[in-house]
Amino acid sequence: MATDVEEPTLTVDELAARAGVTVRTVRFYGTKGLLPPPVIGPRRVGHYSQEHLSRLALIEELQHQGMTLAAIERYLQQLPEGLSAHDLAIHRAVVASWAPDSAEEMNRAELERRAGRPLSAEDLDRLVAMSVVREAAAPGSYRVDLGLLRLGVQLLDVPIAHETILAARTVLLKHTRAAAHELSLLFRDEVSERESVEAVKDLSAHMQPLVVQALLTTFQRSLKEELREWLTEES
Repeated sequence: MATDVEEPTLTVDELAARAGVTVRTVRFYGTKGLLPPPVIGPRRVGHYSQEHLSRLALIEELQHQGMTLAAIERYLQQLPEGLSAHDLAIHRAVVASWAPDSAEEMNRAELERRAGRPLSAEDLDRLVAMSVVREAAAPGSYRVDLGLLRLGVQLLDVPIAHETILAARTVLLKHTRAAAHELSLLFRDEVSERESVEAVKDLSAHMQPLVVQALLTTFQRSLKEELREWLTEES
């Protein structure tokens, strides 16, 4: 995975404000090893990057899912090295998908506040295509998938055609559903008919984050290989 080329420019106060946490929380996560140390600049002032911001968002999402700090530490240690802010945002979106429903209804002003930028009509169309946003029943209101919003906003700046986004979503839904079906068949063999529904739920709770992380890592590596082969053919 490529690392961020953006230089660390955020002070601890700016990082905390953008992440919606306290400075004390940022420093606490740092002492626990959950956040990489800042880059020390002139006058011994620490500076943080977008990678720190994305990692904070991932930590907060993991906590929202009920994981302890010890479990979060283990989760972060298992992540591949050199993840960029974009890679971490993808992981956060995947973690957020563990929740049954993270959608929230809001008006245009609140949506733009959460997005951190003004949104044009074209931007909204692209977010709808990515299933991040859809119009609600009330005029001027939207149902927003909060788990995907940060990633969706980042993708607005990627030069991909609206039709390509729709096609990519169809491909991903098709193959992820097929993979989920095959994996569920494997897990069913581990749970006998005599075991309770609670046992099935317990197995799912333990396996889901591991399987999702494995799928994400495998997909990222496969995509990297496909791009390398494509670029080799083009050259």
